[in-house]
Amino acid sequence: MDFHGIDLNLLVAFDALMGERNVTRAATRVGVSQPAMSAALSRLRTLLADPLFLRAAGGLLPTQRARELAEPLSQALAQIKATLVTGEPFVPGKASLVFNLGLQDYPTFVLLPPLLKALAREAPGIALNVRAFNDRNHAVDLLDAGAIDAAIGVAPTQSDGRISTMPLLRDEFVTIVARDNPAARRGMTLKSFLTLSHVLVSPEGERHGIVDQALAQQGKTRTLGLTMPQMFAVPVVVASTLMSATLLRRFALSSEAADDLVLFPPPVDLPEITFHLTWHRRNDASLAQTWLRNLIASTSELLQ
Repeated sequence: MDFHGIDLNLLVAFDALMGERNVTRAATRVGVSQPAMSAALSRLRTLLADPLFLRAAGGLLPTQRARELAEPLSQALAQIKATLVTGEPFVPGKASLVFNLGLQDYPTFVLLPPLLKALAREAPGIALNVRAFNDRNHAVDLLDAGAIDAAIGVAPTQSDGRISTMPLLRDEFVTIVARDNPAARRGMTLKSFLTLSHVLVSPEGERHGIVDQALAQQGKTRTLGLTMPQMFAVPVVVASTLMSATLLRRFALSSEAADDLVLFPPPVDLPEITFHLTWHRRNDASLAQTWLRNLIASTSELLQ
């Protein structure tokens, strides 16, 4: 391959196409017309002797060659930008900007309040725009599209090397009942657990969760009395009824209904859950985003 005369804009176009998976959106992202982006893709295909992107129902599907190129080219562009673009160093206390942060329910409830306090203390001019996501791989789509700067939730199943993750918080499951529930006095054996009506949190509306999987391995089933898409109201519901729920310990203890609840170890073996900070590698060179990631990490350490 002859590298002489390669247009750097082609690499910028490739990075945009990889992130957007759509020619029109990629064109908008880099500020060119749709025909210009299509022409850039044609030149890239000729240069690299690979179709790079195939049309699919959900948008452009990158080939294996495109996936292999995505991370090193994104890193290279970030380094070029960091080298060429000069300016004032990032000073949190003087900065005025908005970060877009993707959050699942748990970090929204547990981590967001102390994070906001830290921001108010160290960078009062910085604001957060929070975007919810439920599917762990949806976070990758949002990062690819540049819709969010970082995400906090369960780690994605696939990242293709362009996505970085860092573990933040670990928590264990507990089974909760109201303090005046007879089960609070009896204790939580598997037998008593199965006599209760349970609340299940399922963003997808399914009536089968991690507890049901563990019970199924023993040939057991439980009675589901309520399925909810979000966990915020679960402790309050349990505290005011004879129902039970199995959810993460820190979430139960942080609820306004915590004093009205009794917590038990679940009568089935359940794994710990780890929540990760996730970001796109193209943002590694950003001083502002690096500072935000460090602040999130230090805030999380105080919760352990």
